[in-house]
Amino acid sequence: MAGPLQNSWMYASSAGYTPTTRGIFAYGRDGSDVAMSNLVSDQGVIAADVSGVGDGRRTRSATTFGVDQGLFYGGVSDAASNYANLVNNQGVVQASASGVGSSTNGGSGMAYGLEGQAILGYGLTGSLVSKSKLVNDQGVIQGDTDLVGTKRYLPIGVAYGEDKGIFAFGENAGGGGTNYNMSNLVTNVGVIGTDVTGVGTARLGAGSATYGPNKAIAAYGNDGSSVSVSNLISDQGVVASDVNGVGTARSTIGGVGYGSDKGAMAYGFHSGSYLNTKNLVNNNGVVGADVTGVGTARSMGQGVGYSIA
Repeated sequence: MAGPLQNSWMYASSAGYTPTTRGIFAYGRDGSDVAMSNLVSDQGVIAADVSGVGDGRRTRSATTFGVDQGLFYGGVSDAASNYANLVNNQGVVQASASGVGSSTNGGSGMAYGLEGQAILGYGLTGSLVSKSKLVNDQGVIQGDTDLVGTKRYLPIGVAYGEDKGIFAFGENAGGGGTNYNMSNLVTNVGVIGTDVTGVGTARLGAGSATYGPNKAIAAYGNDGSSVSVSNLISDQGVVASDVNGVGTARSTIGGVGYGSDKGAMAYGFHSGSYLNTKNLVNNNGVVGADVTGVGTARSMGQGVGYSIA
C-alpha cells in the first residue's frame, strides 16, 4: 500500500542520491495476518514467498533508510504495535525490535534528505493521530512529534524530487469514513507542510512508488469501491489529475520502485477477493497491463526499496 506505502530511493550524502534497484513486498492479510515477503528484482520480477519474520501484521508503515536498507513499522493484528522490522541490503527481513512512540497502524512513510533519513506519519493508534516519527540513517526510530495536517488513515507516502517526500490521500475514520485527496509535502529536513488542496479521486489504500528518477506515482485505491486510476507527482511535488487506469481495479495494494527508475504495484483486494496481480510502471510513469502474480494473494501489505547493487 504505500502503500499504501513505501519509497523507492535511497540517499547518500557524498553524491546526492543513489536510487535503489530492488524491492520487497511484505506482510499483509490473506484472510489472516501474514508475515511472508517477496523480493522484487531489478527487472521487476517478483519472487516466490519467503517465510516471514515476526508476527503477521497488516497495514504497516514502510520506508527506505540509510543507503540501501528498508524498514517496516507498526501495523495491526490483534492490536496496533510499535514493532519494527529492518530489511538489510540483501533483502533479508530482520527480527522484530520493540519500537518507540505510539503504536500505530495504517500510516505511511518515506525517505527524505540526502543522508538516509526517513519519516513515518499518520495512521491509527485506536483513534486517528496527527503525529510523526523521524528515522535516522541507522534505522533508529525517534519519539513522536506532533505533525501538521489533517489526521488520516491509509494515505500514501513516497519520495520525490531527489530529497523530499509527500503524504497524500487517505480517509478520516479507519475505514468507512470520508476519503481525502489532499497532500502534505515533506521538506529535505523532514518538516511536514500544511494541507494542500487535493487533485484526483479522493481515496484510501492506494499504492505509490518513485520512478524516473525524481518523480512519483500513486495508483489504485478505494473511493467507496475499488478504482483503477493513477496520479503522477512531479519533481516539485505537484499531484496531477487522474489518468484512467490500466489493469484490475483494487485497493490496499503495495507499491515499490525497482531498477533505479521504474515501479511496481502488486497485490490488493477487490470484490471480496485477495489478489496477487502485478502492474509495472515504466520510467515515464505509464502503468502496464496486469501480470499474473507470484506469491500469496493478499492485501494491506507494503513495499519498500533496498539495495543499490
